[in-house]
Amino acid sequence: MIAVIDYGAGNLQSVVKALNFIGCENIITSSKDEILRADGAILPGVGSFGDAMDCMNASGCADAVVEFVNTGKPLLGICLGLQLLFEASEESPGAKGLGLLKGTITKIPNANGTLKIPHMGWNSLDIKKRDGLFKGIEGDPYVYFVHSYYLKADDEAIVSSRTEYGVKIDASVSCGNIHAAQFHPEKSGTVGLQMLGNFAAMTRRGE
Repeated sequence: MIAVIDYGAGNLQSVVKALNFIGCENIITSSKDEILRADGAILPGVGSFGDAMDCMNASGCADAVVEFVNTGKPLLGICLGLQLLFEASEESPGAKGLGLLKGTITKIPNANGTLKIPHMGWNSLDIKKRDGLFKGIEGDPYVYFVHSYYLKADDEAIVSSRTEYGVKIDASVSCGNIHAAQFHPEKSGTVGLQMLGNFAAMTRRGE
């Protein structure tokens, strides 16, 4: 069972639809007890960093996510859900993230005005770790992004893929039982479904 965490600011239905498509049992929940009982958890997210953290704190989901990570069971952050795992974001000065990982979240630069912000559309990945989410995925797959802010991880060892959109972007991370993607696996066609299948397999193996 995978808990899709509902803290009031996530795009849940597309994630649930994708999980259902691959036959993965799931539940939408904001209950700490249900989250902690799950074999894996997904933290989706849309909107601003500060608003999302306000919702996370108000709903009790912030504490639930930290406790869940401490159980050692797999967690997957998606889009804003990746950014919330870090300490802070330039988007919302003063707002504190979950602080589970270290890195900077800053706005995608557009000095010459040639880029469209937000970065919205398909970009290829330069995969650094062909395990975890990327197990069995070959080449440089295209995945779907929607974001204006990007991650630069403090520790390059946790970066599992990168992309480029005016700047090099740490597109996904893997650190112990924490996995996260700036892109949307649930909107990335067959390759994205394979990534979600890989995550579901981790929950069954207890990784």
